[in-house]
Amino acid sequence: MKRVAILISGGGSNMLALVRDIGQGGYATPVLVASNDPEAKGLEKAAAQGIPTAAVDHRAFPNRESFEAALAEKIDAAQPDILCLAGFMRILTPGFIRRYEGRMLNIHPSLLPKYPGLHTHARALAAGDREAGCTVHEVTADLDAGPILGQARVPVLPGDTENSLAARVLTVEHQLYPQVLRRFAAGDRTPILL
Repeated sequence: MKRVAILISGGGSNMLALVRDIGQGGYATPVLVASNDPEAKGLEKAAAQGIPTAAVDHRAFPNRESFEAALAEKIDAAQPDILCLAGFMRILTPGFIRRYEGRMLNIHPSLLPKYPGLHTHARALAAGDREAGCTVHEVTADLDAGPILGQARVPVLPGDTENSLAARVLTVEHQLYPQVLRRFAAGDRTPILL
């Protein structure tokens, strides 16, 4: 059974979707939920599920490398086979990514390669896009550019705001990410399209 560590920065809704699916499917064990923000509400939610948690406050470190060294220490102690970024809002250095290469996933709230980085919903609305969505991809040193393992689409509706579009995309994130993780844990990297 695969061991999964999940990195978060906020409320942890994608983390909970992954944990629920793991519990139902029995294909993995969540061994750690870690955050760069000690105040992240997702840490409390993970602890309530009986999952070990760790907080490594990035603000306490002089640079990315020292923060990532402390974070990697917590991750490595949990011995995960797969590392899932689920709303983890830190750009990772190439050295950190190499350490977990081939076993690190991320979910991004756009239909990559469109709109890597931040403000994805505002950018989709400004461009007049007729659809939006999310992408699960392997993490590589190039920001939001790793091999795509799944995408889910939603329509952009008349009168949509950033918030209304974000809420619709989040709903399909919670469906897509668990399906991709389930396949990835079984060694299947065939992309899923929802």
